[in-house]
Amino acid sequence: MVKSLNQIRNDFPILDQKVNDEDLVYLDNAATTQKPRAVVEALAHYYYTDNANVHRGVHTLAERATADFEAAREKVRAFINARSTTEVLFTRGTTTSLNWIAASYGEKVIGAGDEIVISYMEHHSNLVPWQQLALRKKATLKYIKMTADGHLDMTDAAEQITDKTKIVAIAQVSNVLGVVNPIKALAKLAHEHGAIMVADGAQSLPNMPVDVQELDCDFLAFSGHKMLGPTGIGVLYGKEAILNEMPPIEFGGEMIDFVDLFQSSWKELPWKFEAGTPDISGAIGLGAAIDYLSAIGMANVQAHEQELVNYVLPKLLAIDDLTVYGPHDPAQHTGVIAFNLNGLHPHDLATGLDMEGVAVRAGHHCAQPLMKYLKVPATARASFYLYNTKADADRLVDAIVATKEFFKHGTV
Repeated sequence: MVKSLNQIRNDFPILDQKVNDEDLVYLDNAATTQKPRAVVEALAHYYYTDNANVHRGVHTLAERATADFEAAREKVRAFINARSTTEVLFTRGTTTSLNWIAASYGEKVIGAGDEIVISYMEHHSNLVPWQQLALRKKATLKYIKMTADGHLDMTDAAEQITDKTKIVAIAQVSNVLGVVNPIKALAKLAHEHGAIMVADGAQSLPNMPVDVQELDCDFLAFSGHKMLGPTGIGVLYGKEAILNEMPPIEFGGEMIDFVDLFQSSWKELPWKFEAGTPDISGAIGLGAAIDYLSAIGMANVQAHEQELVNYVLPKLLAIDDLTVYGPHDPAQHTGVIAFNLNGLHPHDLATGLDMEGVAVRAGHHCAQPLMKYLKVPATARASFYLYNTKADADRLVDAIVATKEFFKHGTV
């Protein structure tokens, strides 16, 4: 890395605090990441010096705000290697982005008897919009099965995707199982049958290099807050030819070209989809987050996370009565690790870990069909990121053991 791990940690003041009289170990990064000083300072700079609406003003503040806003769009384009900024739409996050695809492209192309193919491991954001679209259009929603260790079953994928399939929508990285799905191979399968490929990048963009041209996905959705950026800002990437054919979802200011009493026309891409005042500060903050990640290098971010998984996963697997979901081979597992302790509800486990200063998530992780598939009501989940250390990993293991002993004997 360009910076040492200690230097990186110093960029995140929130990590330097105690929780329940213990030094904080933050392992809820799959839900939201912490923000470095550079991102917070970018937000403050905008509000202190450049706060104005974008695109419509000719005064100096408006021009500076517009320049910074559109510069952030270019940073996103370069980060994912899109061909043009016309393919980069700012949204509220992954959920909004996926809903836009369903509400615009999906409404246009899906009819009775058509198929939409997803998997059992999808986050609700990449399940419910397609479920509801299928119900509205009398289409068929199909699920790709998983292998025993939690990978997508590509043999079943080849059977599920047929000439009736119009949309394939899959998470590039599972937010529970920690597996990386083969988006490029799925896109090839989809395109062979005349379907389009939608990739949910919420868990991949923060953690690994992603090149939309290399993947050949037709859409990619992701959120700023999971990759060091502010909450409330996200991106929808779409191939320009497809976006040009899609009708806008929202109407109002910013996205119009000309409005008459009974007809209107829309701006060109990307602005025809961005109705109203956008999240200007959010886009600028996302741009600052991309600068921070790019300076470290996404390959380095991924390598650091893999080093932590290689270190901690065998330690977790060695704990008696602890079930770890997803692959048990560290080389096949990202920094998202879901687990359960036999006889203890995940919420109680997470509460016990919090008493040790270790922040994890517990629940169904917006993946209830996956929980049903796994035959569990919920799991605990630890998720590592670029500022986590092997000492953090050890604290997690020790806290699980301490919690286990407490609930077994009533003392730590």
